[in-house]
Amino acid sequence: MAEPDARASGRAADRLRRLLVVVPYVVRHPGTPLPELSNLFGIRESDLVEDLNLLFVSGLPPYEPGDLIDVQIEEGRVWIGMAEYFSRPIRLTRSEALALYLKGKALLGSPGLEEAPALASALVKLEENLGADTLAGLAGKVAVGGGGHVAQALAAARRAVERRERLEIEYFTAAREELATRTIDPEHVFSAIGNWYVVAWDHLADAERLFRADRIRSVKQTGETFEPRGLPGPGRPLYTRSEHDTAVRLSLGPSARWVMDYYAVEGHRQRPGGWTEVTLPTKDLPWMAKLVLRLGGEAKVLSPAALATMVRQEARAALGLYRRRGPERARGSA
Repeated sequence: MAEPDARASGRAADRLRRLLVVVPYVVRHPGTPLPELSNLFGIRESDLVEDLNLLFVSGLPPYEPGDLIDVQIEEGRVWIGMAEYFSRPIRLTRSEALALYLKGKALLGSPGLEEAPALASALVKLEENLGADTLAGLAGKVAVGGGGHVAQALAAARRAVERRERLEIEYFTAAREELATRTIDPEHVFSAIGNWYVVAWDHLADAERLFRADRIRSVKQTGETFEPRGLPGPGRPLYTRSEHDTAVRLSLGPSARWVMDYYAVEGHRQRPGGWTEVTLPTKDLPWMAKLVLRLGGEAKVLSPAALATMVRQEARAALGLYRRRGPERARGSA
């Protein structure tokens, strides 16, 4: 399976953080000089111009010309149009705010979380807006669902890393939709691209593996210890290339260019109409077929032919399920 490349994703995350503060400022202060923006936000002018040029292919669905952000840089001054939504505060529905609160409280329990103070402050504001009546019914329920087991898995993995303890875990492999028991020697725990990862030696595969914490269903101590093998930790690419990789060539539309930042890409070429041809490695063609389907018409398989066949088969199966069960039941089964 293709996994995110940490270095490329780190660059993308830095760029996103810059744009999220620069764009609203320019929307409210049209015609701001480039040197002033550079000094105000501590960004080199060359990086700032590169970031602003990226906005030309950014916007809201369906990504037609009238939906993309308009950027003008003239005589050293910057104007940004078609981005008025950046000047308005985000409004969450009550259900969205509650879901965000539950996930945040579960994550706050993760030991060693550097962003804990900022997260705690944000949760206080959510509590104030949700109200005591809403939160009164949540007692004892904050750690349930998708977030609670993540905090528990992280805490157990961190203890095992410190004590060099071997663990037995139940792990869900999304690509194969399979739950398996694995014995692992965990050496590192780190966060990247919104997920927590455990770097470990997997005795089932007899090889190094990277486990996503949210897919660890249970953790059990074995009472055994291990000697670290010196596996690479934070800052490493999240995809480990091997001789078993298959090189996949895709043509990506403008709204699917995020794939280049999120996954390990070996090469890319610009094509007419804003499309980009990319090559990326994968160990799991069925998983790649699901990614292509998720991208809809914004991704086309160039090679291998086996992947194109899998995409067609997956699409036919999904369509058949939809026709037999109807839209609501089909979505519930997906």
